Amino acid sequence: MLHELDTELERRGLRFCRYADDCNVYVKSKKSAERVMKSITKFIEKGLKLRVNKEKSKVDRPWKLKYLGYTFYTKKGEMGIRVHQTSVKKLIGKLKSITGRSNAMSMEFRAIKLRQLIVGWVSYFQLADMKITLKRIDEWLRRRLRLCYWKQWKKIKTKHDNLVRLGTENWKAWEHANTRKGYWRISNSPILATTLTNKYLREQGFITLTERYSQVR
Repeated sequence: MLHELDTELERRGLRFCRYADDCNVYVKSKKSAERVMKSITKFIEKGLKLRVNKEKSKVDRPWKLKYLGYTFYTKKGEMGIRVHQTSVKKLIGKLKSITGRSNAMSMEFRAIKLRQLIVGWVSYFQLADMKITLKRIDEWLRRRLRLCYWKQWKKIKTKHDNLVRLGTENWKAWEHANTRKGYWRISNSPILATTLTNKYLREQGFITLTERYSQVR
């Protein structure tokens, strides 16, 4: 339906990006932006007989806007693309849901759900510069996974036996199996970092955002 809008924007020599009914037009100044906003709104409503959502439509700097989950930032004198903070927060919320300690799903099923989420999310946002952001989320996610394992082991003997199986000395395994530290605190302890290692988690089917990102870039 908006093919005519594309044609009109091209005719005017404007730079723009449109996906379905979401459209951004890029100009050099606020004054130009306000003029274009007014004239294009008139074209859409009077020429195409469509309604423009005034609440969602606005004039602003590119790096202050969210477009299809993306935003912009200054990169060595040029404009770079990154994931908008709102989209990052939504991802973290979904990761929290899957790795919630009250979530009774098995670790095998958890790995499948995380893989589905990570593959889909990274594939969608692969155009963005987000290496540092993904590294930070991965560190937090691995800690969440260690918490899940510790929670599922439940009993002191089960914790002890699993720690020994993963290479911990017997006396040290008993010491940590009897700890009174909370789940989140123990999840960041050296004992779990050296047993439930990144390599071990990978062998159990848990992929990372960083690894997936490097595969699609």
